[in-house]
Amino acid sequence: MSHRKLTISILLLFLLSPVVSPARAVLTGADRMDRYLPLLAGKKVALLINQTSVTGGRLLADTLLARGVQVTKLFAPEHGIRGKADAGAAVADGRDSVTGLPVISLYGSSKKLGKAQLADVDVLVYDLQDVGVRFYTYISTLQYAMEACAAYGKMLIVLDRPNPNGFYVDGPVLDTALRSFVGMQPVPVVYGMTAGEYAMMLQGERWFAGAAALRLTVIPCEGYSHADRYHLPVPPSPNLKTAAAVFCYPSLCLFEGTDISVGRGTGTPFEQWGHPAFKGKGTHSFTPVSMAGAAKPLHEGETCYGERMREDAHAAHCFTLMPLLQAYGWYPDKEKFFNGNNFFDKLAGNTSLRRQVAAGMTETAIRATWQQDLDRFRKIRRQYLLYPDFE
Repeated sequence: MSHRKLTISILLLFLLSPVVSPARAVLTGADRMDRYLPLLAGKKVALLINQTSVTGGRLLADTLLARGVQVTKLFAPEHGIRGKADAGAAVADGRDSVTGLPVISLYGSSKKLGKAQLADVDVLVYDLQDVGVRFYTYISTLQYAMEACAAYGKMLIVLDRPNPNGFYVDGPVLDTALRSFVGMQPVPVVYGMTAGEYAMMLQGERWFAGAAALRLTVIPCEGYSHADRYHLPVPPSPNLKTAAAVFCYPSLCLFEGTDISVGRGTGTPFEQWGHPAFKGKGTHSFTPVSMAGAAKPLHEGETCYGERMREDAHAAHCFTLMPLLQAYGWYPDKEKFFNGNNFFDKLAGNTSLRRQVAAGMTETAIRATWQQDLDRFRKIRRQYLLYPDFE
């Protein structure tokens, strides 16, 4: 495909993808305190939260403490309680700088909750803003929380939040032989479910040990539909700063398993892609530098040439392989395009996508290979939806 045709195709995707924001007010599960405060009364409570866990303009921990809830500790996912740690960077145990509560890392030496950590806990409350993409690790942390609560007899309450990528389902379904923390279950790259719906599916499909024993309560959102294009009020992680980045993330994160920069170390990560060797090929350039949330980014200090996905706040509302295929076509040394480890395969959820790209298959041909698995997943998904669907 020529550069001109690629650019036209991407622009058509932008133009044909409607931007719909809900006109009605949306209440998150955390906002609906009348539904879950009675469940916390007289209980020792632990919170699995981060900077997105906000209700009434305050972090959930602050709000619950002010309401007299006995919060004993905080569990921190990837990026930490305040959401400042780099992607993949270990999060340390410690104390929260605001509440003084002990913080136990679930993204350090261990990603699982242990028996001792839950010994003084009656109820674990999960409230993380997910982005609806399989390799975004908050749903892996959710599964480990579910397993621990089932094993140690603790109640788990999921305070649900809208999914900004919840308006479609697309991408290859994970081959479970490639299970990892960036993909634990046979779901597609974009699975079109909220965290609450996903938790119900994990339990209902018995996709983890002891699922039947789990005491799970989901506090649903009010006023949300899967047909919405929901814009997050708080960035979910340091490198998803904008709505455009959240919408582009499913497609561009595949580059994390390659030698291509997605703009970490710039003001607009996951809104662009490029490489120093692409000079003269793309329409856009950027230079990554070390900054908060992006220490030693790929191709630091080098000018990368490539494409910007979109100049405004509304990126392509779809999962597309076009950037990946274009970058591979431009890359001078094909044997070095994919990282030496198998991280690309873990992100893709299979070993075939890498081979399909290398073989020069078109996006249409590649998509045809995952449709049967995708249709099977859609049937499973429908059983656990709490909100009106986009179909």
